[in-house]
Amino acid sequence: MSSTTTANSLGLTPGTWNIDPVHSTVSFSVRHMMVSKVRGNFKQFSGAITVGETIEQSSVNATIVASSVDTGNEQRDGHLRSADFFNVESTETLEFVSKSVSAKGGDWIVAGDLTVNGVTKPVDLTVEFSGVGPDGQGGQKAGFEASTVLDRKDFGVEFNMPLEGGGVVIGDKITITLDIEADLAR
Repeated sequence: MSSTTTANSLGLTPGTWNIDPVHSTVSFSVRHMMVSKVRGNFKQFSGAITVGETIEQSSVNATIVASSVDTGNEQRDGHLRSADFFNVESTETLEFVSKSVSAKGGDWIVAGDLTVNGVTKPVDLTVEFSGVGPDGQGGQKAGFEASTVLDRKDFGVEFNMPLEGGGVVIGDKITITLDIEADLAR
């Protein structure tokens, strides 16, 4: 895609596309015990993609409810909600607000600010556009896949425990994967 890619050339209608939480996933994975990965997701989130005439004129904002974290293990999820990780008693949401959208090869880079536990840091999401289609009710749906890798310590999430043979229980690098289906607002 060139830096002048128009939304219409991709089949995207300029306007607001609301994230459909029923057909979208916000997930993460982190190294555990130095040998495997724990995966989880957030069950509650919302957001919108504002598509401009050109892709570079577009923007994204999203809110994730921190207490909706789900790894399939209630004890671990309770620990993730504690002050050691997401501190849901004082910080209810994680927030992302884009600052720019640019083309990079066949993908887009959505650069923005991510706020976790009251700490805001710049983050670049690599986004693949999956296409546009009808929603079966006279509207339109669009699909996007996005990913990034974060260092949790950048957001003040420092909890860890050493392992007897060396290493630590939890890795620092968190892989975030977003599978987003969005509906054009009518």
